[in-house]
Amino acid sequence: QVQLVESGGGLVQAGGSLRLSCAASGRTLSKRTMGWFRQAPGKEREFVANINWPGSSTYADSVKGRFTITRDNAKNTVYLQMDSLKPEDTAVYYCAAAAGISFGLPVKPDEYNFWGQGTQVTVSS
Repeated sequence: QVQLVESGGGLVQAGGSLRLSCAASGRTLSKRTMGWFRQAPGKEREFVANINWPGSSTYADSVKGRFTITRDNAKNTVYLQMDSLKPEDTAVYYCAAAAGISFGLPVKPDEYNFWGQGTQVTVSS
C-alpha cells in the first residue's frame, strides 16, 4: 500500500503561483510513475502532469509551459509547481501513484492505483 497526502493548495490571484506537494508513506515511490490530476465541480477528473522514475514527464496541453512536475525520491515526495495560474485552473488537485516499476507515462486515472485525498486550488480573477 502507498498512502499519499497532498498539501500546498489555497487561494491565489490570477497570474500567481502555488507549489503542491505530495508526500508518500508506506511503500517507496522510487520506481513508480506519479501523476497529478484535477477535478473541477461538475467535471470529470482530468490529467494534469506525470513523471516516471527516470524523470521524464508529460503535461496536459492546458498547463504546458506553466506547470512543472518534479520528484525527490529520497524524500518520497512529488511536486507540482504552478505558475501563471488562471481561473480555469480552479479545481481539487489529486496526486496519484501507478502500480509497480514503470517507465510509462499514463494519462488515464484508471491506470493509477493509489490516490491522495486532494487539495483545493482556487484562482480568483
